[in-house]
Amino acid sequence: MIMPEPYKQTVLILGGARSGKSSLAQQMARESGLPVVYLATGVITDVEMKERVQKHRESRPQSWVTKETPYGGFGQMNENWSGKAVLLDCITFLVNNLLLREDKEEVVYQQLLKELGFLFEKHQQEGFYFLIVSNETGMGIVPEYPLARTFRDLQGRINQWLASRANHVYMVLAGIPVRIKGEE
Repeated sequence: MIMPEPYKQTVLILGGARSGKSSLAQQMARESGLPVVYLATGVITDVEMKERVQKHRESRPQSWVTKETPYGGFGQMNENWSGKAVLLDCITFLVNNLLLREDKEEVVYQQLLKELGFLFEKHQQEGFYFLIVSNETGMGIVPEYPLARTFRDLQGRINQWLASRANHVYMVLAGIPVRIKGEE
């Protein structure tokens, strides 16, 4: 399938908690008309998280293929995504999951670069519409605890890395998307 030009793009969607970033990404995937592969990074750790994950699942069309990827593992995915929309939701859980497992910022950063680098290379080779959701965590107060500060700093570094590679970047504020990189 020859991809229409708009769908050869990489789109990074940033925002705070409950800003509407996932809704925007899902809307963009739906409106593309392409088959969707949804890369889910959340881990169910308690009842409240179970409810959040269930709500997210119910918000997606049943035709979307969901891959559970809480620790990445993207290099083991051998299927070809040409002509599809691939929605990675969200980077923040991926950073969190890897940091809690490893607890060393630089080790996790290098692992994230490897995982995400693989996806960007796959995107270049196969030509799919790549939508990435991530939280903007650096606009609040300085966290009190070392692990929280490490997480915030690591998240910021990864967001910068992603934004430098994405064709389009949006910031979602109160449900309103604001384009901060890329043309219409």
